Amino acid sequence: MENKFEELRKRCEEMAALGSAGALLGWDQNVYMPPKGAQARGRTLAVISELAHHKLTCRETGTLIADLYDWAQAKGYDSFEAAFLRAIKRDYDQEVKIPAELVKELSLATTASFEAWHKARKASDFAMFAPHLEKVAELNLRKAEALGYDKSPYDALLDLYDAGMRREKLDGIFAELAAGLTPVIKAINERADKVSSAPFKGDFAPAAQLGLALEIARALGYDLEAGRQDLAAHPFSSGILSPDDVRITTRTQADWLPACVYASIHETGHALYEQGFPGEFAFTPLASAASLGVHESQSRFWENLIGRSRPFAAWALPLYRKHFPGKFDSLTPEDIYRAANRSEASLIRVEADEVTYNLHIALRYEIETQLLDRSLKIKDAPELWNAKMKEYFGITPSNDAEGILQDVHWGYGMIGYFPSYTIGNLISAQLYAAIRKDLPGMDAMIEKGEFAPLLAWLRRKVHAQGRKYQPEELLDRAAGQKLSVKPFVEYIRTKYSALYGF
Repeated sequence: MENKFEELRKRCEEMAALGSAGALLGWDQNVYMPPKGAQARGRTLAVISELAHHKLTCRETGTLIADLYDWAQAKGYDSFEAAFLRAIKRDYDQEVKIPAELVKELSLATTASFEAWHKARKASDFAMFAPHLEKVAELNLRKAEALGYDKSPYDALLDLYDAGMRREKLDGIFAELAAGLTPVIKAINERADKVSSAPFKGDFAPAAQLGLALEIARALGYDLEAGRQDLAAHPFSSGILSPDDVRITTRTQADWLPACVYASIHETGHALYEQGFPGEFAFTPLASAASLGVHESQSRFWENLIGRSRPFAAWALPLYRKHFPGKFDSLTPEDIYRAANRSEASLIRVEADEVTYNLHIALRYEIETQLLDRSLKIKDAPELWNAKMKEYFGITPSNDAEGILQDVHWGYGMIGYFPSYTIGNLISAQLYAAIRKDLPGMDAMIEKGEFAPLLAWLRRKVHAQGRKYQPEELLDRAAGQKLSVKPFVEYIRTKYSALYGF
């Protein structure tokens, strides 16, 4: 059996190498690739996708998994071999249901749709993107049908990103969030002038923004010997299936500093997760997150629960003064803390505050589910988007770029991903509560820039586990809880009632 396991491991290394090549080409497509390279890049990525799919779903791989599964589990639930087989079996069981031709179609379609999204967003013209979104939605529906589901095709896609999650459960989560957050939002709106974000408005040189963001990322623990920061239209992180090559991107906005700073902290959270995978997991099925919701919990943890905290503001103020001489000299840490936490209706999801952020996800969730149910036509999606923005936030986008075209996810073909952000918000609050119990002096550490103990806790409880456990099990092991809305709502209510005085 040992020889068979090594044979399977070698196969997985080859699959991972193909995935690594695809990830690198995808990163380049976002950062450096010239526009005319899109067609050739699409063909290249399609071949890589087909090869990886065949390598995973071929008879030889299936036989090895079947032969080794019980042997691996007998080594103990927590053993490397047992976790390895659980992960690869889940991948195999899903991928073997998807026809190779559909894999190729999806790869070609998403490469084309990504480029169409870029052009449509620049022109603020949804009509340029609409036929590509229609194709992507149709292919995702075919994928859901191939995977199988009990109640909703959306369930099949959700399960790809967050194992075990279902639409029925998400409906309950969003309903509970609305019940808990609506009174908070109402109270904040009644006291809107109590908190100002003025310190972050002005004229901030892009080069200085990038320098500040990178210095913060390094201080949080991002290893620049194993990563880099670049510019992209939509910030993202990209792990090349090894903790030794994990890259982040951000973007700058001359008149609004948080657009760069908090995007960078967010992506640093993702990168810290992937840089924390054990070396022995590299190029195996375990070198990835337990789920995308867990992945997002890491980005949201650093961005919000740490990056928007009062002690972080005290630590960061000298950095703001260093990179923008004269602009922050008269400000106090409390000014920075309050500026970073003003809550108000926002058109742009990635710039939304903690209180209203999940409403942006609820909007996208409604559109995605209706597209897959075929109750919404693509041409009517912008109208529904704008109506929901008016309903949830009381504001309406003036153009498609600040409305339905603002996110890259549908360009990538990622329908079913958006709920991972809300799941990540919930998990981040649960992990935060657990860390505070284990590190009672955490605030003093943050104020002094001593982030290593926090990162070490996350490395031990989350990062080092890779994909050994299902998301609910990992959360239970790390925080002693199942997924819950309550800790997040309590965190928001406590923080913002103090900020706004209600």
